[in-house]
Amino acid sequence: QVQLVESGGGLVQPGGSLRLSCTVSGRALSSYGMGWFRQSPGKERLFVASISRMATSTYYGASVKGRFTISRDNAKNTVYLQMNSLNFEDTAVYYCAATDGNYMQRNGYQTWGQGTQVTVSL
Repeated sequence: QVQLVESGGGLVQPGGSLRLSCTVSGRALSSYGMGWFRQSPGKERLFVASISRMATSTYYGASVKGRFTISRDNAKNTVYLQMNSLNFEDTAVYYCAATDGNYMQRNGYQTWGQGTQVTVSL
């Protein structure tokens, strides 16, 4: 059974940066397409970014394209989300997710982490 654990969330000022990590255990990371999603209070969970198994391709949501970068290190069983130029609207719980299917299929993720809070505030 694969397990995902996110870390790296916290409080940051507008314009600042954070890097989230997602550590995978139980099975090799290279078996999965990986994605990041986020959910704000009272709102549905939204797609942020995803990456193919061998990191050859990435895919971003419109609101984060150009500011966020997803990457992975299969040898370390870790996926990253570098977030730059953060703004108030980026405040959310960020979730890491794994799929054994197509990494671009937003509703195809089967396994989820517990989430990490990112708060953008003055």
